[in-house]
Amino acid sequence: MTEVIGIKFKAMGKTYYFAPGDMEPSVGEGVIVETARGVEYGVVSMPKRQVGEDSIVSPLRPILRIATPADKAKIEMNKKKEAEAFKICEEKIKKHNLEMRLVEVEYAFDTNKILFYFTSDGRVDFRELVKDLASVFRTRIELRQIGVRDEAKMLGGLGICGRPLCCNQYLEEFQPVSIKMAKEQGLSLNPTKISGSCGRLMCCLKYEQEAYEELVKITPRVGAIVSTPKGRGSVIYVSLLKGNVSVRLDNGDETALEVFPASECKVIHDAARTKKPKEEKIDPAELEKIED
Repeated sequence: MTEVIGIKFKAMGKTYYFAPGDMEPSVGEGVIVETARGVEYGVVSMPKRQVGEDSIVSPLRPILRIATPADKAKIEMNKKKEAEAFKICEEKIKKHNLEMRLVEVEYAFDTNKILFYFTSDGRVDFRELVKDLASVFRTRIELRQIGVRDEAKMLGGLGICGRPLCCNQYLEEFQPVSIKMAKEQGLSLNPTKISGSCGRLMCCLKYEQEAYEELVKITPRVGAIVSTPKGRGSVIYVSLLKGNVSVRLDNGDETALEVFPASECKVIHDAARTKKPKEEKIDPAELEKIED
């Protein structure tokens, strides 16, 4: 076991481990650390704790010092420079007629490098743009292309639920999301209903997926022949979350359905999963666009 402390460099970024040494910074306190990119300013997100060697990426770098008022003043100055650099870069992009959208500008703590984050539908030849920016700022320039999910995480916004985007609030890493999840949860496959502000499948499809997978295992499928307390019948509709199944009994009215708890229905003959009728035709190409 090794003693570490967790540091974040962005509000919703990933937590990285560092060696605390003899220092005792509290959660939320600013610190100056040595990283692979150089000296950086970060915020303590996790207090001292012991972790296994397999959780550490060697070498474990140290905390140099707790941030001073001068360090914090430098961070504020860098933010002002970032706003100015953003405007200049947008002008240069327009000048070079490049098909790219600038998302964010980030100054290194020691101002020896500026990172420009952008999105684009394809590859962009920005070599002339880099030369132009380097002549203006007289420092190292790095342009980094990011995906639309990363853009939403950086910029934030509101989801269709009316709440702030999960990725911008607390998700440190993106989890894989697939169309299969939407199908198993009985959701409409209309891209406008299952895609987030970024245009990709909503991250929240992942939240309850494990619960749905467990419920599917213990719930009769639509079309299955089951034995119920009132006799034999076929399953017409399934409500996974409520744990109920609607059954048309063989000895009852063909137009009437009886609702039973899934636990009271014993499967006599299983059925292949049937597709939920679609209310409208969906272009498969549209589904491919919103899936990673």
